[in-house]
Amino acid sequence: MNSFQKLFSEKNKNILSIYFTAGFPELNDTNVILRTLEKHGTDMIEIGMPYSDPLADGPVIQNSGMKALQNGMTIKLLFDQLKGNKEKINVPLILMGYLNPVLQYGFEKFCADAKAVGISGIILPDLPITEFENEYKNILAQNGLNFIFLITPETSDERIKKIDEISEGFIYAVSSSSVTGRDQDMSAQKSYFERIKNMRLKNNVLIGFGIKDRETFTEACKYASGAIIGTAYIKAIEKGGDIDIETQTFLNSIL
Repeated sequence: MNSFQKLFSEKNKNILSIYFTAGFPELNDTNVILRTLEKHGTDMIEIGMPYSDPLADGPVIQNSGMKALQNGMTIKLLFDQLKGNKEKINVPLILMGYLNPVLQYGFEKFCADAKAVGISGIILPDLPITEFENEYKNILAQNGLNFIFLITPETSDERIKKIDEISEGFIYAVSSSSVTGRDQDMSAQKSYFERIKNMRLKNNVLIGFGIKDRETFTEACKYASGAIIGTAYIKAIEKGGDIDIETQTFLNSIL
């Protein structure tokens, strides 16, 4: 049983996943944020690896990524920061980034290092399914890493079924064909969410993009096992105050 299966067996509804950018607001905030998010009730944590050309990210996360890069964040430094967390953090950890920096680091080394620091899943939105199956699937599996695929309202049923077939973690349902941080009318996506729900996929589904408060979180959870929040949390901590207090206040406004 992988860490996602364990989580979903213990809690199948209202799962909250929080995204933050490694190296933001300050270079060495990574572990403080991880511990604080877990302490205050986050079920899953998505760690963003900053990249200079983040196609799926909106302006808030883009800006946090640029600040993190200016602070000196790299993949190697992130792995160094995460050492020792395997025994300290009990919620599933996901690395989210883009393929080019991972290839520059070395895909096999990246997966081995991710495994060593207790990462459970990887999100690379620009990795095509065909390349995943032909070149990278076995490397990920050998290191016990689940690859998380994104789907959108435009994703065909056939493709969704294919993704469900080859996935073992969960499926990330993007609420609209947009970038992160855009205000979304969750009710306007009702037919999309119901379509996914009615497909009765074997994998759990989490909804992301546009989830920012208790109202949007609750609405998303009507159709999926939970939701992912990124931009709203980045805004909550971007001023660089007391991360523990800001995180607790933010999560209390969601849960």
